[in-house]
Amino acid sequence: MPLLVCIFLILADQLLKRYIVSVLPLGISIPVVPGIFHITYIQNSGAAFGILENQQTFFIVIGVAILAAAGYFYPRLQQETAWIRYGAAMLLGGAVGNLIDRIWIGRVIDFLDFRIWPIFNLADIAIVCGVGCIMYAIIFQMKEKEH
Repeated sequence: MPLLVCIFLILADQLLKRYIVSVLPLGISIPVVPGIFHITYIQNSGAAFGILENQQTFFIVIGVAILAAAGYFYPRLQQETAWIRYGAAMLLGGAVGNLIDRIWIGRVIDFLDFRIWPIFNLADIAIVCGVGCIMYAIIFQMKEKEH
């Protein structure tokens, strides 16, 4: 089931991004809830908050390394808790979604704009939620195993 979550996230992320690219010119913003939430099409050549801007080779290498690590650790992940398995699936799905963009156009397509935070995408949400699940498991579930 986590593999299906990963595949779903990759497909949903890429379909949403292709739709945004097909209907919005770069830099255009459409208010959904004016002043609160907009759909704004940008291309990010960096990581979160634009750090490491224009380091595409670095990001592609990291993305491929994450894929390789996922393949290597896949058998072990089957033994882990659901929090770890689904967290890893979300992390991998998001990483692959952004990796596809970096390979396809050399930048990541972002479009979710809440006006108080940098613009992001579904892959970014998956990465953050995946890391959050893994952290939860490490902090709370591993602690329970110790007692």
